[in-house]
Amino acid sequence: MTRQKILITGASSGLGAGMARAFAARGRDLALCARRTDRLEELKAELLDRHPGIAVAIAPLDVNDHDQVPKVFTELADALGGLDRVIVNAGIGKGARLGSGKLWANKATIETNLVAALVQIETALEMFHKSGSGHLVLVSSVLGNKGVPGVKAAYAASKAGVSSLGESLRAEYARGPIRVTVLEPGYIESEMTAKAGSTMFMVDNETGVKAMVAAIERETGRAVVPWWPWASLVRVLRVLPPRLTKPFA
Repeated sequence: MTRQKILITGASSGLGAGMARAFAARGRDLALCARRTDRLEELKAELLDRHPGIAVAIAPLDVNDHDQVPKVFTELADALGGLDRVIVNAGIGKGARLGSGKLWANKATIETNLVAALVQIETALEMFHKSGSGHLVLVSSVLGNKGVPGVKAAYAASKAGVSSLGESLRAEYARGPIRVTVLEPGYIESEMTAKAGSTMFMVDNETGVKAMVAAIERETGRAVVPWWPWASLVRVLRVLPPRLTKPFA
């Protein structure tokens, strides 16, 4: 099935902007939202210049403003004449060692990556129920498979929550009409990973996004992306004793 009208949160940079470019190249109409409206404007102009046949609607959205999520989703859906797919992508990578006195950083990560994701999920599902179908995509992480020590403990927990929500929904909608995909990206070049510093097995943004979009288009239930080397590494990660997971953090 071709999903023509796609909403992406956190679309102003990184994986969100990369996916927008990839879907635009496939002729899809896009609804893009993020906090940084200047970047959204630039991205919209770029996409329409390269692909004048598509429609691009943009709107400012801080996903932690929970009341705004349904309003913005509805506005963007109206602008495109409906939505076929919603990609819950917005997230942050803040974090500190638990107990280090930086509760604010870990709290922000849990709130943005998990609580705000839940709000987006609820909103998208309500819209899909009204329209009769849809494809919900949740961007989790390979770190959602295992707790890791250090500064990424809260991040890993937030993504584990996203993956769990996705698994629950896959079971609930196993027969449709709503499709659910959980993506578990490895380390892909983006603003978030740049701030994290040198990371093992990093792939460039284009390679990572290409793998993500391919999995989304197949409407795979759950996918580690890119497949190499991360599918094998995730199997190792799942069985490692917690004390040995530090290299992934």
